[in-house]
Amino acid sequence: MFASFFPRPKLFFLSAVVWTGLCMLFWYVAARDLGYSFSLGGLVGYGFPPPLAEGAGDAERAAYNAARGTAVDVWLYQYMILSGAAFCTLWHQLSPHRWFRWSVVASTAIMFITWFQVQLDVMINNWFGRFYDTVQKALATPGSVTIEEFFGHLATFASIALVYITVAVLTRFLVSHYIFRWRTAMNDYYVANWGRLRHIEGASQRIQEDTMRFAGIMENLGVSLIDSLMTLVAFLPILWVLSAHVTELPFIGEVPQGLVFVAILWSVVGTALLALAGIRLPGLEFRNQRVEAAYRKELVMGEDYADRAQPPTLDVLFHDVRQNYFRLYFNYMYFNIVRYSYLQAGVLVSYIALAPTIVAGAITLGIMQQIVRAFGRVEQSFQYLVHSWTTIVELISIYKRLKAFEATLKDEPLPEIEKEVMPRTVDIEA
Repeated sequence: MFASFFPRPKLFFLSAVVWTGLCMLFWYVAARDLGYSFSLGGLVGYGFPPPLAEGAGDAERAAYNAARGTAVDVWLYQYMILSGAAFCTLWHQLSPHRWFRWSVVASTAIMFITWFQVQLDVMINNWFGRFYDTVQKALATPGSVTIEEFFGHLATFASIALVYITVAVLTRFLVSHYIFRWRTAMNDYYVANWGRLRHIEGASQRIQEDTMRFAGIMENLGVSLIDSLMTLVAFLPILWVLSAHVTELPFIGEVPQGLVFVAILWSVVGTALLALAGIRLPGLEFRNQRVEAAYRKELVMGEDYADRAQPPTLDVLFHDVRQNYFRLYFNYMYFNIVRYSYLQAGVLVSYIALAPTIVAGAITLGIMQQIVRAFGRVEQSFQYLVHSWTTIVELISIYKRLKAFEATLKDEPLPEIEKEVMPRTVDIEA
């Protein structure tokens, strides 16, 4: 599943984590300040501004800080591209691989693009603060905000959104090709060993369908996980700073940085509840694939042999399909009760936490919007498992099916679930 596409998978993924950590550490220790000497931002109008003269006014300091912040961001983009290129070069030298351009280079590009999209989200969050403060000012004091200022804020949002949409569309195009390349790698690997795999129940479906589903789900879950981690890194400091405006939580009282702890606690509770409610789903999904495969196989055999796919046999096989689906529906019913109840209750959590602060009039509308949005992003990051649980269940069932291939090729015993007797057996000779 992995060795067909990635070079030395265990070492590759471990090295990616270690390399990322080292690059982050070096950025904060030294690389951040190297931008004055090495950044190419000045070529496109985003160079570092000259130092401020002594006695500079507030307006000049604000302009300097804004220009310097933009220059640091542009230098960070360059630093990440250089770090990614170095990582790819090292792996190309260390372990040449047929799928290097897609498994290593494309994976690195997808990580960078995901991080860039998170940065755009941070820009939008800052825009919400300024925009709603402007709205509050306009509503409180008629005539204090001009129509040009109002539309200027909207134009700023439109420019950020346009970049976001463009990047998102191009990313989906890249990801689509990425998924199919991963499927192709698995397909070629299993087809080359078809003689040893063909005797496994539903082998044709596992190669034709499960490889595509596995690659697609793994990519989506992987990108979602990276997005959650990067969003957490980006928004947790923002929420930490904004929590200074919230000095009291309802029913508890004063808690330093209370919003951060509320987000963490609520997410942990939700993850535990969903894991408990969905514990039986992976096995049921796997068994569902088995009964579907048995029914489909008999129908295919009936296309070539007149004595196969007779109505009595198909009735028995479809009964197994129906029985397993009904069992799956029942389990998903109480799982969804827990899931949707938790997600709907989560809409109110940030407002409940902010209730004493709002009632006391301690924050502006813009700050409230920034807090609510940052809280939501941090909460969603911690709730990765909550939002991805049904997809993870599907992935586990597919992984179990492809694991039988891995075991066969390594001359290992089949997983226990493969040895289970089907819910009902069919005597084809009858």
